[in-house]
Amino acid sequence: MRKVTHPDLLTRRRLCGAAAATIAAAPLGLLSCSDGNKAMNEVAEKKPAAASASAEIRPFEFKATQADLADLKRRIEATRWPERETVNDSTQGVQLAVMKKLADHWAKNYDWRKTEARINSVPNFITNIDGLDIHFMHAKSKHENALPLLVAHGWPGSFVEQMKLIGPLTDPTAHGGTEADAFHLIIPSMPGYGFSGKPTATGWNPPRIADAYNELMKRLGYTKWGAQGGDWGAIVVDLMALKKPPGLVGIHTNMAGVVPPEIDQAMFHGQAIPEGLSEEERHCCEQLLFTYKHIGYAIMMGDRPQTLTGLSDSPVGLAAFMLDHDPKSYDMIARSVNGTPEGLTPDDVLDNITLFWLTNTPISAAQLYWENKTPYFAVKGVTIPVAVSAFPDELYTAPKSWSEKAYPKLVYYNRPAKGGHYAAWEQPALLSKDVREGFKTLRG
Repeated sequence: MRKVTHPDLLTRRRLCGAAAATIAAAPLGLLSCSDGNKAMNEVAEKKPAAASASAEIRPFEFKATQADLADLKRRIEATRWPERETVNDSTQGVQLAVMKKLADHWAKNYDWRKTEARINSVPNFITNIDGLDIHFMHAKSKHENALPLLVAHGWPGSFVEQMKLIGPLTDPTAHGGTEADAFHLIIPSMPGYGFSGKPTATGWNPPRIADAYNELMKRLGYTKWGAQGGDWGAIVVDLMALKKPPGLVGIHTNMAGVVPPEIDQAMFHGQAIPEGLSEEERHCCEQLLFTYKHIGYAIMMGDRPQTLTGLSDSPVGLAAFMLDHDPKSYDMIARSVNGTPEGLTPDDVLDNITLFWLTNTPISAAQLYWENKTPYFAVKGVTIPVAVSAFPDELYTAPKSWSEKAYPKLVYYNRPAKGGHYAAWEQPALLSKDVREGFKTLRG
């Protein structure tokens, strides 16, 4: 068996122009190097390979076949279970008892039709951009001066996460805000995710997705708008901002790319935390050291996504893989499955997994990791206004000092009291409050 102890196995990936320099980038693009910003900007400036022949925007509705739902239940019930883990915690991954309990609920009690009805209650559309169908939700506010806001998801997420933001942001007066806080929400599915098309050729990387999203807002006729994102969505909105498209007044991120490249590389390689850092900065480094020890899922998808074919054959296998994104999120989900929900219910978790299953997107979604060459956590050179939410249980909590350096036009920074990687999903009220505050000065 090949022992993965160093990212040298990924030498084919290029970020800085030389394979040896890109080793540190890892499959996530987790690191950057001395000229990483230059390389990334060059990629971002590339024109789309082909333009769509039609700018048509088509209404869309989804209804799973009863045969597909019956097949899903049959496969869950036919699961061949492994032996129990040999430890009494989650250090070996998703625990057997948690997975069995979630699978039992999935097969016996979970109702996809309720989720489907909720999805279809929001206007859904598909439009072809750069040769690929892009799905998006378009939830308009009743308030006349609402600011259009594109909200971008990541992995293992989907537009299902961001649906919890629709009420608080489009109807703020019913959720503790004022009419002046209103947004129109545009929530796209990334290529290969949800109801968007699946790429049939290489090239759909974050810069290309950013171009597609900028084109989407132009196609919708918006002349003044914002963008928000977490996980991959945070990278994409940073890249959208780098292009400075007409009308983009600013971005909000709940996973800010602010880590100095030399610190990013040192933490990736498990080196000592540098001297002279503030308490916030040291805590961030400790989080990064921990995070970089738990990215096995990303290494696999970044190096050999097609090898994960079994995720399209076993719903329980898919669920286990998706639950194991990061230890803090998994522990939160495990507590929910065991009867103590903290932001996410078991049905919330199954909504997202079932969407991946019914659309058969486990592999097409994973290919984004293989495509990526963009530094994930590192500074990207954004110069337009930025608002940052630094949640305590995120992969790392972005220090204000680093945020001010990474985003010279930082207009808002907050550290919410609770919440983690899936902020829109776990803590929609807290994230919505920060989004309102972050764009308050950018509406005029």
